[in-house]
Amino acid sequence: MVLTAISALAMPFLGWAKLRTATALGSGALRADAYETITCSWLSLTTLTGLILNAAFGWWWADPVAALGIVPLVVRGDLRVAR
Repeated sequence: MVLTAISALAMPFLGWAKLRTATALGSGALRADAYETITCSWLSLTTLTGLILNAAFGWWWADPVAALGIVPLVVRGDLRVAR
């Protein structure tokens, strides 16, 4: 849980830094990598949420529901990269 929490905190900063650098360089590859890093932060956050809810309340189904909730965010990010 600690590693997931660290990832959820660090990845957004890394992703936004990569996105700024990609824009400055005009790099499509780095832009795609930035969105992948941002998606990683969303995945870490949903995983952490599922783990906490499971540990606190015994809700074994919280992680799969959180995973379904992230699908629109990932699709939206993929659409941005494709542009």
